[in-house]
Amino acid sequence: MHTHTVFFWLKDDVDESGSEAFWKGLDLLTREPHVRDRRIGKPAATSRDVVDSTYACAIVLRFDDLSDHDAYQVSDEHQAFLDACLGMISRVQVYDVAETD
Repeated sequence: MHTHTVFFWLKDDVDESGSEAFWKGLDLLTREPHVRDRRIGKPAATSRDVVDSTYACAIVLRFDDLSDHDAYQVSDEHQAFLDACLGMISRVQVYDVAETD
């Protein structure tokens, strides 16, 4: 299994309509056929020194293997998301995990 976790920070000037479009784009993106399991969410209400809650939203996607992840990266859904939403994003941070079991 391969887990792909992406944190997004939105630009300060993204209004409610833009935010709604961004979340809709995430929903469509994460329904790409190679995605085995998906989670979409906002920062949790946890407060500890080691927790970074500065991001706007995150996705956690699981793939059967690295080749499915790589196919997702070049998919029409991924490109459509970038075309529609990239201008709203100020920062992206990705953590990929090669699962051991």
